Amino acid sequence: MFWELMGPSKGGEPRGKIGDSIKSSFGDFAKFKEQFAAAAAGRFGSGWAWLIDDGNGRLSITSTPNQDNPLMEGKKAILGLDVWEHAYYLKYQNKRPDYVAAWWNVVNWDSVAKRLA
Repeated sequence: MFWELMGPSKGGEPRGKIGDSIKSSFGDFAKFKEQFAAAAAGRFGSGWAWLIDDGNGRLSITSTPNQDNPLMEGKKAILGLDVWEHAYYLKYQNKRPDYVAAWWNVVNWDSVAKRLA
């Protein structure tokens, strides 16, 4: 899932249903990015940050430790960011917030939208 959610020359602000759902759930895209980045940067040690679809048109953000994921709790993840140190250490060393900020440039919103549908 992680690799499918990224692609060259993607990124930017999502459009269509996924963009509308983000705006409806978080107010605007900037607030969503801020909350998602906080979940990613705030995860102590290894883990993930997730965008969850509750099935009723509302989205939420969560973070899980290690290899855990929302599916283990019966939830549907539509976007996930790997914050295990191996995902970013070679390029960003201990600067996880820089990795998270750069990651937005490769998010494949078409793939995220398909997971929401």
